[in-house]
Amino acid sequence: MIGKLAWRNVWFKPLNTILSILLLTASVAIITVLILVEKQFEEKYQSNLDGVDVVLGAQGSPLQLVLSSVYQVDDPTGNINYDSAKVWMRHPYVKKAIPLAFGDNYLGYKIVGTTSDYIEKYQAKFDKGRAFSKNFDVVVGSEIASKLNLQLGTTFKGTHGSAAEGEVHEHGEYVVVGILKPTGKVIDNLILSNIPSVWQMHHHEENTSVENPAHGEEGHVHEEGDEHQHVHTDACNHEHEETDLTIDEPGMEITSVLVEFRNKMGVFVWPRLIAQNTKMQAALPTYQMNRLFELFGVGLNALRYLAIGIMLISGISIFIALFNTLKERKAEFALMRVNGAHRLQLFLVVLFESMLLCIVGYFFGTILGRLGLVWLSQASESDFKLGFNPMEIIWDKETVLFGLTLFVGFIAALIPAIKAYTLNISKTLANA
Repeated sequence: MIGKLAWRNVWFKPLNTILSILLLTASVAIITVLILVEKQFEEKYQSNLDGVDVVLGAQGSPLQLVLSSVYQVDDPTGNINYDSAKVWMRHPYVKKAIPLAFGDNYLGYKIVGTTSDYIEKYQAKFDKGRAFSKNFDVVVGSEIASKLNLQLGTTFKGTHGSAAEGEVHEHGEYVVVGILKPTGKVIDNLILSNIPSVWQMHHHEENTSVENPAHGEEGHVHEEGDEHQHVHTDACNHEHEETDLTIDEPGMEITSVLVEFRNKMGVFVWPRLIAQNTKMQAALPTYQMNRLFELFGVGLNALRYLAIGIMLISGISIFIALFNTLKERKAEFALMRVNGAHRLQLFLVVLFESMLLCIVGYFFGTILGRLGLVWLSQASESDFKLGFNPMEIIWDKETVLFGLTLFVGFIAALIPAIKAYTLNISKTLANA
């Protein structure tokens, strides 16, 4: 009875009701997005840090080195000599060291040269196929396999650099030999090969760029014994193309190394040792990500304060709507009292009106917030290969948000409800 009457009274002035619901919906939507993004963002970034105490790489921005090597969302700071890196990879402090070599992409997805330890680091399981065993074998993450419809045996050519619009390599085709199951981590959006594949792809380019153009082509320099030399060069080139580079090639370069220590002493000692004895740097991913979260925290707090401000404004809007409506419905309430309605029932009618507005606003706000997260997830997947799950429900925080929404409605309705409770029947009917 009280709920039905309250619902009808809510729509006594529809424009005021719609305004209040819109304000509540906007505030709840913003806070819902913040709750989901903050939790999932932190979980995803923390899960990718497991097993990485230090990132060894070229000198430059340590944050850039961490983002590019751990999260694959930035360009690397440069390359380092693999022979020099191996000296530190065998350090007594080191439990596990995973080398990484970047350079190419396929349709915007990075091709990363590494070892099978990288797959084990993320505890990724094979959905189909096997790990790479020879040059130009690749293992693809679940997201890439799904979006690009890659199957076992699919072949493709890499594009130089990190941009999909780069120059496509005309030689060397990658072959898909394995597809991983979803992990929810960065490996889902990577194409993995062995490191010699990356070297061989670019080593061939370097050799081609300095070769004398073929006989009959523009720029060819004729030398003594050219015919014999041409045949000899073709034979050498053919032999070179058939000979795969190995991980033991001297003088080669990699991008970075993900290092896990046997004990945490290395975290304190290595950055100074590396800086003093090499031209490399040792970046601490935990420290760098904490700095990044602090920077993000300023923006998240600003949005949170904005949402709370909108919610307070919606509370004021509900209060004004109920207060003005009460003035116009005094006679109605007086007649209800005459016909047997109790003071408490009038109090509850006004209170229920506010609660109904809050419940409707919260309901639409959570839906709008999740729709907004779908759009945000699509944008972040295209730019950072990082998606969010809009269907996740964070019960503790969203329950608090629901309680906060009802509390705002309760405070907004308190004064109008008290006035309805203390209504003077005889005076109201006489004035009417």
